[in-house]
Amino acid sequence: MSARKRRSNDLKEKTQTSAPCGLKDNVPHQRRNFHFDLWFCLTLQNWILDFGRPIVMIFLPLEWFPLNKPSAGDYFHMAYNVITPFLMLKLIERSPRALPRSAVYLCIITFVMGASIHLVGDSINHRLLLSGYQLHLSVRENPIIKDLKPASLIDSFELLYFYDEQLGHLMWYIPFFIILFIYFTGCFTKAREQKKIPVSGWLLLGPSSLYYWYLVTEGQITELFLLTFLAMVVVVIIKQRKGLSPDSNGLFLFCSFSVTVLLVALWVIYLWSDPVLRNKYPGLIYVPEPWSYYTLHIKQDH
Repeated sequence: MSARKRRSNDLKEKTQTSAPCGLKDNVPHQRRNFHFDLWFCLTLQNWILDFGRPIVMIFLPLEWFPLNKPSAGDYFHMAYNVITPFLMLKLIERSPRALPRSAVYLCIITFVMGASIHLVGDSINHRLLLSGYQLHLSVRENPIIKDLKPASLIDSFELLYFYDEQLGHLMWYIPFFIILFIYFTGCFTKAREQKKIPVSGWLLLGPSSLYYWYLVTEGQITELFLLTFLAMVVVVIIKQRKGLSPDSNGLFLFCSFSVTVLLVALWVIYLWSDPVLRNKYPGLIYVPEPWSYYTLHIKQDH
């Protein structure tokens, strides 16, 4: 009897400790509190380390950061590449439902790699801006690029643009939104008291939505964002047929994305007739970058 009891206790311990990082195969029933600390930290560091990165490079004296050394914005980007995946993992840990660990880990690894590629490309791009590079023009149309000799150097700058604005963004943002979507799928409940956003969540909703607007427009990931939002809508419809609704965290994320869709639409309407930006963004989906608007309409005016 004692040997059988020891084996039973060992089996319980293995079951409880077999899944690291909180992504357990059997998640006990728990009260679903609003994760204000994580949402606040995520929103704050997004605004400071991502949105604030190019701004700090504008205002800090160039003498402090020589062009052959990392700039203040580069250090911001390095911090972002470490803090953001950590916060995303903590968010996944608090999911009330068991989530696929392999998918989460793969997304985090890809996220870090893509953000790191963007770090290098964006660092060089900032130095080009200081030399007169115009963001509202294509690489070959830029005055400091089009007359380079030999002409093959222009191909190298186009490759840099590809790594910075295309490959880097895709490897950065696709796993970012996949992780948020995976988390969202676990944020459903039948309990009525858990379906309300607290006051702290409503206060965070504006800054969070405004940052996602910046992320979508500056990152040129409108299609990816709309697909993610559409997938979230589909999940909500399916879950509601089963009597489930988003809890406070899922509702906060869904409302943030809903407001972001509205902000992106207003941004496009505002710049719909701009001929210069229309020329740079000729695709079916026309969503200009805020920093292209800055170099075209604000920087030149000053």
